[in-house]
Amino acid sequence: MIKLITLIPLLPLIGFLITGLFGKKMSKGLVGFVACGSVLGGFVISLLVFLQVRSLESHSITVNLFDWISSGKLNVSFSFLVDPLSALFLLIITGVGFLIHVYSVGYMHDDEGFSRFFAYLNLFVFFMLLLVLGSNYLLMFVGWEGVGLCSYLLIGFWFKNTAYNNAAKKAFIMNRIGDLGFLLGIILIFITFGSTSYAEVFSQAKFFSSERPVITAITLLLFVGAMGKSAQLPLYTWLPDAMAGPTPVSALIHAATMVTAGIYMIARSNILYTLAPFSMGVVALVGVITALFAASIGLFQNDIKKVLAYSTVSQLGLMFLALGVGAYTAGVFHVMTHAFFKALLFLGAGSVIHAMSGEQDIRNMGGLKKHLPVTFTTFFIATLAISGIFPFAGFFSKDEILAHTFEHNKLLWFLGTITSAMTGFYMFRLFFLTFYGDFRGTKEQAHHLHESPKSMTVPLMVLAVLSVVGGFVGLPAAFHMPHFLEGFLEPVFADSDMKILPVHMDHNTEIMLMAIALGIALVMIYLAYSFYIKQKHVPVADGSEINPAQKVVYNKYYVDELYNAIFTKPLDWLSDKFFRFMELRFVDAIVNFVGDAVNWCSSMLRLLQTGSIAFYILIMVLSIALILFVK
Repeated sequence: MIKLITLIPLLPLIGFLITGLFGKKMSKGLVGFVACGSVLGGFVISLLVFLQVRSLESHSITVNLFDWISSGKLNVSFSFLVDPLSALFLLIITGVGFLIHVYSVGYMHDDEGFSRFFAYLNLFVFFMLLLVLGSNYLLMFVGWEGVGLCSYLLIGFWFKNTAYNNAAKKAFIMNRIGDLGFLLGIILIFITFGSTSYAEVFSQAKFFSSERPVITAITLLLFVGAMGKSAQLPLYTWLPDAMAGPTPVSALIHAATMVTAGIYMIARSNILYTLAPFSMGVVALVGVITALFAASIGLFQNDIKKVLAYSTVSQLGLMFLALGVGAYTAGVFHVMTHAFFKALLFLGAGSVIHAMSGEQDIRNMGGLKKHLPVTFTTFFIATLAISGIFPFAGFFSKDEILAHTFEHNKLLWFLGTITSAMTGFYMFRLFFLTFYGDFRGTKEQAHHLHESPKSMTVPLMVLAVLSVVGGFVGLPAAFHMPHFLEGFLEPVFADSDMKILPVHMDHNTEIMLMAIALGIALVMIYLAYSFYIKQKHVPVADGSEINPAQKVVYNKYYVDELYNAIFTKPLDWLSDKFFRFMELRFVDAIVNFVGDAVNWCSSMLRLLQTGSIAFYILIMVLSIALILFVK
């Protein structure tokens, strides 16, 4: 079955070509069938590969397709690496990606760019699969750039809106900053190891001593790339603006593709990071600060999608915290559970927006519980999961991150716990304001409230089930049950595990940490209930008086305004000066001179065209005489 691995990315690529080239001539049903079917085919093969990987003695296989680059010492093959880590990501990308495709059939049904949308979605999935399947850093970089391109196309999908185009450009440019760091990291890897192949790099690296400066430099450069792609401080501001794209795009970017690329890259490079304690400290610190920072912004946001966007930035921060403290399995575990409940939250938000005729402000919602029973139930499950309530999926993965962090550093654990507490509050604030209380929308919106079609609600139900049971693959040691995911991923992180000193937490401490996290989450939920249900508080309208601290957080700490003042405006000023000085005075002057010179020469030559035969004969005789004279 592993020989069929090439079909996994190939099928979405074929889907992209068919829907992209012939989509306008095909019916919407056929476009949806091709787009969804191509990803479903990839999921079925991924599932079979996943089952086969478990039985491999070597735990990994490299499938060589062809020689890709051969120049001097640089020899790179176009080959795929099949191991537990790539197999797990294949399942997440194709499985969640397929559900999002199915949901999109209903959500985008009336959009005039229906076939174009599915072409982009298929291409997005193809590049993400290429990213996780590549057996070397260069092939990963191709997928890395590909998902960046697709995010630009999808965020700016409704390109007639200038604000959406600006959001797409912002995502594209900020990711390029991170990509430069990633590219420099790859170059330094080649200089250091003479190869970009994972197998060769990691086999050499495991014999390196810790804290070699070159390894620290490599890992820091790679992390710059991860900060851009996975929206960490200071390169995170593109992600909330990415909400400009259609809601299924948000679900795909936030759950199954793109933003998880940074986590995957560091998890794949785990041995390099294990050899660079300083870099791991930077990863953990940036992760926890980002998590706390984004969670605090989420407390006061009123756009349903923006709340979820800041929630994603915060949860990604927790994943980086896990990687930074050496808990690679916990980081990947949270990627998996987060894919389930975050996709569910975004698709649920899309269902709410669909029912509210495009309204996204939760201050104008309320009382939707009775009108959208399926959306309400599934959204509730996802909210419980992301808030870390037992026994939903997020509880187990988040608990594992916090437990490892507690062993590593108590301050980081405290900050992570505060982040989790904030998550419980702002998510239930969103939930209560949306589904409970009196309806605060217009009469026209109230008249059209309805549950979404089955093409949208069935994916919600499947994701809800996964959000409930998904955490059981990683039960805590205190439960005296096997941790399936840890055993499955063990071969990938074996070299790192040998170098990281094991710290065994006693079960009483582990249970105590779980109780603290759960207790704080329940208190936060009660506070949200008391504030928004019992007291019926509704956030004030924009422009109303609020206290200064709340105003700063509501305005997202003015980071966008800061970037605008420090980078955008000076660059605009510089561009304007170059335009007026270089473009108009030099470039245009040179181009205009060449054009004027050609015009003048042409006008002079035109004088020779008199139409007089006698003049032509005279010129001919003079020319012949001149030729004879010269000879």
